[in-house]
Amino acid sequence: MDITYNLNGGFKPTMKRFADLDGPDFFPTPAWATYALIDNEKFEGEIWEPACGNGAMSEVLAKTGNPVVSTDLYDRGYGEGGIDFLHTNRRSANIVTNPPYNAAEGFVKSGLRAAEQKFALLLRLAFLEGANRQRTIFTDTPPSRIWTFSERITFYPAGAIQKGSGTTAYAWFVWDKETTGTELKWLKPGYKSRYSSGT
Repeated sequence: MDITYNLNGGFKPTMKRFADLDGPDFFPTPAWATYALIDNEKFEGEIWEPACGNGAMSEVLAKTGNPVVSTDLYDRGYGEGGIDFLHTNRRSANIVTNPPYNAAEGFVKSGLRAAEQKFALLLRLAFLEGANRQRTIFTDTPPSRIWTFSERITFYPAGAIQKGSGTTAYAWFVWDKETTGTELKWLKPGYKSRYSSGT
């Protein structure tokens, strides 16, 4: 767990995401953030969650009625562990995940190869920046839709007391192989209060 999360009796939200290189620490996605996606994007067929962690996102994706396949590089007691999304030949109709921040570009490359219909990544809005991404991802294979959150997402270390609020803007980046061009959209506020219980 982040040893600075509770410092001198105070709580702080996570200021940045990092690649989970050692495996024991991870930041589950709040249920309401996944509901915001499935309320606005329809998926047909299987959905693969390749960084499933403890299943927080997979459990919400299952509410679409679509079959959900859950894997992770690490075995966290949910889904199938030991599957490296960056080096696998698996394919799926749809892929939805929240990747480790430092691996985001690799997840885009792998997702575009492995998804047959739609591929959705929960990323910092700042992912839009960067000369290298402009030359590669956004010039060659730009997302079809970018759903910008009107509310801030707070990521807590697994098992932490949930206090404080996030300071980073996030968006769902969706690649839809049946469309061309890029649309910038905004998610209506209210998801956090409506789905805060995860129901």
